[in-house]
Amino acid sequence: MKMSDKRVYLYDSTLRDGQQTQGVDFSAADKTAIAKALDELSIDYIEGGWPGANPTDDAFFANPPKLKNSKLTAFGMTRRAGRSASNDPGLTSLAQNAPIVCMVGKSWDFQVTEALGIELDENLAMISDSIAHLKSKVSEVMFDAEHFFDGYKANRDYALAAIKSAYEAGARWVVLCDTNGGTLPDEIFDIVTDVCSQIPGSHVGIHCHNDTENAVANSLAAVRAGARQVQGTLNGLGERCGNANLISIIPTLMLKMGYDVGISHDQLTHLRRISHILDERLNREPLRQAAYVGDSAFAHKGGLHVSAVEKNPTCYEHIEPHLVGNQRHILVSDQAGRSNILARFREIGVEVDPKSEAIGKLVETVKRREFDGYAYDGAEASFELLARKAMGELDRYFRVTSFRVIDERRWVDEQDEQVITMSEATVKVVVGDDQFMSVAEGNGPVNALDAALRKVLLTVPEYRDAVEQIELIDYKVRIITRGDGTRAVTRVMIESRDAEGNNWATVGVSTNIIEASYNALRDSITYKLFKSGVRSQHA
Repeated sequence: MKMSDKRVYLYDSTLRDGQQTQGVDFSAADKTAIAKALDELSIDYIEGGWPGANPTDDAFFANPPKLKNSKLTAFGMTRRAGRSASNDPGLTSLAQNAPIVCMVGKSWDFQVTEALGIELDENLAMISDSIAHLKSKVSEVMFDAEHFFDGYKANRDYALAAIKSAYEAGARWVVLCDTNGGTLPDEIFDIVTDVCSQIPGSHVGIHCHNDTENAVANSLAAVRAGARQVQGTLNGLGERCGNANLISIIPTLMLKMGYDVGISHDQLTHLRRISHILDERLNREPLRQAAYVGDSAFAHKGGLHVSAVEKNPTCYEHIEPHLVGNQRHILVSDQAGRSNILARFREIGVEVDPKSEAIGKLVETVKRREFDGYAYDGAEASFELLARKAMGELDRYFRVTSFRVIDERRWVDEQDEQVITMSEATVKVVVGDDQFMSVAEGNGPVNALDAALRKVLLTVPEYRDAVEQIELIDYKVRIITRGDGTRAVTRVMIESRDAEGNNWATVGVSTNIIEASYNALRDSITYKLFKSGVRSQHA
């Protein structure tokens, strides 16, 4: 089969190996949504799961997604010992569920004799028979050589015999698995080089686990050694420490090593979004420090770094962020300098004279407030409000002159088993020339305070539409201890969202958790009013 030496094929195992992750339990709908995202990226092979292994995989294969660019693969194992391939129910199920099949089998003599309890020659026959049988039933068959690297180091000849049995029986790919994840990149390179002298690299794949934090490095080493298929998962999902992370491997192969992985540069710009699709399905926050796609991947905090990045981004960026769908972030913190502030102003659309005295004062204000516990690199909405106020561009929309929060716990039965806990907040607010007082209950002090404040603001016609849209979606508290521990302060971070799907984060700091929460809440509402173009009612 003729193929370019620069073509590397991608095989995604998120829907099977990724489901082995502790705490991950995909539904059939989840699997379909993830498969469609992978198809959008043009991953060559999408492993849907193991038919017959569980009801979810059965439901997925019973109604498989229609793929435009990718090939759906079913996973299974070689025939059982003592059965013929044509009489093995597992092989029969595989052939009925997908046009491409990947089978796992043993390649380590220790596993054959100890785990399977069979003769070494019988294992080779199981591999050969299974491949040959399914090759006549489906369009493509591949073999995952389980524990290959451990097997190679223990008995090179037998490990090679196992994969040769698969290749000679007609396997399109023989995939070398570092199942225990303990092999290092130099070992991978040497062993794969040897394998590719026995079997053409155009038929050799690599499957790595991340138990030494080397799964990506090992996969790249295998490609350098001649392997032309790489198996992995989105965001490195997988059992124990995870699998090789395709989100890191794909741009590295394309942008760093010059390989063709069947993905266009336009498709590559969707990499961050597809990475986040998986996180959304798992109901978890994306990893900020994720290579290429994380929020911090192109974030610059130190003033010296920012100054250099402003002159030429390649000073501190290894690629242009937009190539993978990411963007540059100029963070503002106690390490900030004038360059950070100016860059952040450009991001939020504020035109300012770089020589303005207000810039220097703002830098000092940020440094002082961060020393007090504020964190503007994670609450950019609060920073924007601070900056616009310093430049005289922000009016006050409302002023809370006082608030009070009361918590009540009620026992409603004689056995003291049924308990009701309620919070009640009272606020006094000035809007324009009008003064208001409002009382509201909530399922916690912050919820009650938010409800009481909204009750007032919703009566102001100019504010109503914007305030109605605000939804608080995350609330984090951190206790910060200063010096000898007696100066403990509370930092509250609130993330909000509006009806258009815009997200913003605000921060509040105080020795009192309620006051810190109020400060973050006030900023959240003010930010939405400002961004909505609402005119302040204060003169």
